[in-house]
Amino acid sequence: MSALRDRVLGFLRQRNIRLNTNLGQHFLVDEEVLEKIVQAGNIQPDDHIVEIGPGIGVLTAELVQRASQVTVIELDDHMIPLMKDYLRNHSTISPSNHLTIIHSNALQTPFPNTSYKIIANIPYHITSPLLRHAFMESPVRPTSMTLLIQREVAEKICDEEHAGILTIIVKLFGKPEFICKVPPDAFVPPPAVQSAVLQITSHPEPLADPPTIEKIMRLLKIGFAGKRKMLRNTLGSLDNGMELLAKVGIDPTRRPETLSVEEWIKLAV
Repeated sequence: MSALRDRVLGFLRQRNIRLNTNLGQHFLVDEEVLEKIVQAGNIQPDDHIVEIGPGIGVLTAELVQRASQVTVIELDDHMIPLMKDYLRNHSTISPSNHLTIIHSNALQTPFPNTSYKIIANIPYHITSPLLRHAFMESPVRPTSMTLLIQREVAEKICDEEHAGILTIIVKLFGKPEFICKVPPDAFVPPPAVQSAVLQITSHPEPLADPPTIEKIMRLLKIGFAGKRKMLRNTLGSLDNGMELLAKVGIDPTRRPETLSVEEWIKLAV
């Protein structure tokens, strides 16, 4: 066993902690993966880091040593005193001066109104709504996001040949990069799925303005309503759908997953 695994398991046993896997509580206990997350986040001393679902604070303990300000958002109020306890015992510096703890649902919590990065091992079921919240609902978008998420979702977001709705949304706002695979035994308890670290570096500005992005979202919903259908059967069903496809030079026999983010933008402008 690694030192981190021993430390986390001992902490959980001593406090008789029962994890709520319905809230996505799977704690990372792999030191190599933890280091890859920290490295991918490229944390600078003056950074403000937002962490979502910190649990007992395994990742938090690393963040507070590197960034000038760390904000954690935790939904489970039982975890907050445990996190404080873990940090007191396993952080090499006192986090009290630059750690803010928010007991709330991250999807309903306003993100900072100044520059920040998101670095988090998130509950996998909130991946899509979290990306929408950060990129589409927040007045200030994160400069980057480093996320430990379900491997299948990370691979889909980075897929250059078979895009999904989430692929297009992410690429409108940033550049995704698949960092590494993470096996189930890197967590306590092990999740039922494979995981991965995903890095998203935000564009200085989105690739389209808000009205165009709203139109893209409507077109994506229609286009992917029949993912395996040709565009002539989805977008082509709109009043001017076939004319629109012809206007921007898109073959109506193509399928929605083959369109690039640039082609979706052309359809929307």
